[in-house]
Amino acid sequence: MITSVELGNFISHSETKLNLEEGVTVFVGRNGAGKSSIIDAITFALFGEHTRKSNKSLIRRGTSQAYARVNFTLNGKQYQAERKIDSKGALGAQLFEIRNGEAMPIASGERRQFGESMTGEIESRIGLDFTKLKVASIVQQGELNSIIKAKPKEFKELLNAIIGIDKLDVAAGQLKIVQKNFRQTIQQKLGYDDTHIEILNKEIASLSDEIRSAEPQRRQLQEKKEKHESELEQIKRKVETESPKEALLVQIERRKGELTKYAKDAILLIKRNIAEKERKILACQECFQHVDSGGMLEELLQKTETEIDNITRKIQDASKNIGIMRERESLAKRLQIQDGKCPVCDSAVDHLKPIFQIEHLQQEQKNAEREIQEQEARKQQLSREKKETAEKLQRAIAARTTLAAHSIQNIGQIEAMRAEVEAQKSQIKIPDTVNTEGGLLQFASIDAHTKTLYETISDLEKQVSGFDQNEFQKLKSDLEQKRREISQIDQQYGAVTEKIKRADEKIAKNNSILSELSLVRKYLLEIDDIQTAVYDRDGPVATSLRSWALMTISAKASEYLDTLNTKIHRIELSEKARDITITCYSKNDPIDIDSLSGGEQVGVALSLRLGMAHLLGASNLNFIILDEPTTHLDEERRRSLVKVLSQISNMPNAATGPLQFIIITHDAEIFEDSSVEKIYKFESGDDGTKVSLV
Repeated sequence: MITSVELGNFISHSETKLNLEEGVTVFVGRNGAGKSSIIDAITFALFGEHTRKSNKSLIRRGTSQAYARVNFTLNGKQYQAERKIDSKGALGAQLFEIRNGEAMPIASGERRQFGESMTGEIESRIGLDFTKLKVASIVQQGELNSIIKAKPKEFKELLNAIIGIDKLDVAAGQLKIVQKNFRQTIQQKLGYDDTHIEILNKEIASLSDEIRSAEPQRRQLQEKKEKHESELEQIKRKVETESPKEALLVQIERRKGELTKYAKDAILLIKRNIAEKERKILACQECFQHVDSGGMLEELLQKTETEIDNITRKIQDASKNIGIMRERESLAKRLQIQDGKCPVCDSAVDHLKPIFQIEHLQQEQKNAEREIQEQEARKQQLSREKKETAEKLQRAIAARTTLAAHSIQNIGQIEAMRAEVEAQKSQIKIPDTVNTEGGLLQFASIDAHTKTLYETISDLEKQVSGFDQNEFQKLKSDLEQKRREISQIDQQYGAVTEKIKRADEKIAKNNSILSELSLVRKYLLEIDDIQTAVYDRDGPVATSLRSWALMTISAKASEYLDTLNTKIHRIELSEKARDITITCYSKNDPIDIDSLSGGEQVGVALSLRLGMAHLLGASNLNFIILDEPTTHLDEERRRSLVKVLSQISNMPNAATGPLQFIIITHDAEIFEDSSVEKIYKFESGDDGTKVSLV
């Protein structure tokens, strides 16, 4: 029940508050006085909907913001719904529950994407949305008879909403959600749900076909593998038999290389020995002829050196004499006989001593010079002889040293060495390779070690006699090829086996899943049966409820028609082919609604509305707004309408209380001497609509 309506700058109202009570409340006033604005205020506050062209048309001229606030009771609880709008079109909405005089917020705004919707909260609590409320409980001016003009399907939907069958849709929707969630849970657990049963069966059939087609292939691969393994074993035995010979070939080549290297090293050593001996022979073969004259040469050299020393002294003495003679000559030139007297002692002499005679002194100098020349010539000759003797002596010493260095004591040793050289030269006249038997044999004659190596090689070659290296390599190639073929067969066999194994496992898994899904399908089919039987709006429950509702509405509408004193005595609502039809009877004769007068049609419509109102007495919704319901009714029927409304409003209801009626009309006189609770008078003024109690 609506307990109050408050408007602020809403359409024509500047500030209006209406307190409403149970029973009948009447709004009277001229057309355009703002009576119908109350309907827009109620629907706007509850649902954000109205009959105006736009939200901005709700704002009173000259103001920037409007609001509508509705207080109502529902199932014993008090609520307050409020919506605001400004000139920019911004909206605000809040729903409160009034507890102990305090407003507790329940919902606000219309952000449905965030799960916030005041309208949705109100629809949930009332059980009707704006469209259904408008048809069932708000009869606007000129629309009283719209109920009889409604299409059969629309009337059925209205009836479903009134008796709560649409809630079966909600329950069915919830049941579908349960089914969906259950399927999701099953799919999360098993990876499938009951809709995949046929897919799983087809998959099992396909997997079984794969197994049947793969088994012969696996058997063929097994047989092929066994055959190849037998052939491989034969080749392996041959390879194992011939492998030591291949190793012996390697050993032979290694031994030949060893023999060749050793032989080359030995030959090189012999060549070096020959060279060394030849060098000794060359160095020593002429040494003996020099060694024998060594003593004589030493004596001769010593004698020559002594003679040279003597000549050197003679030359020195002669040189000194020449100096003395020259000094005497100089003196002799100063000592001359003067007047027959000696220049020294002044004694009478006829001549001087030879040592003071210039001619004698000059002759002596010439003799001395000649002697020096002769001695120099002899000295040069002796020096040459000394040099030659020294050289010969040096050769003799060198020859002696050479012989000592080579440990040669006599010429016979040199001759023996020459014989050894000739023997060794004949020994190294052999090839440098081992490609021929002759070469090996000649190598074997170098020394004892080469002979041993040669004998080892010959023995090994006897052991590999008849071995063909090319044939053996082909045999090993065949062995590797056979192994590769077996490996490929193993891979193919493994792939086929794994394929069969996976298919078997998948079949077992699918069978297990199908076993569970059969129970799931059985459970969901039972839910479908329940949904069809209980929640389907055309099912047994819904059909039974509609049948009861149609009987109730038909009976009550007929009673109201009887009160309105029309020629129509009975109204019958029936459901045919899923549509609701309305049939009117005058006594037992059916009457076409279109043949009724305008007043009679309003009477039928009003009776149906009141019949529905009676049915709604036990629902969450317990108010009806009638805007100009007396249009097309004569005076008697108008007063009968007031009487009927008063009777209905006084009907007790344990759940929601008496039904509340809000009547909007300009026929105030019909409510004189009636039992209506309140009459509000609406008047237009410069400051907006003024409302007062009558």
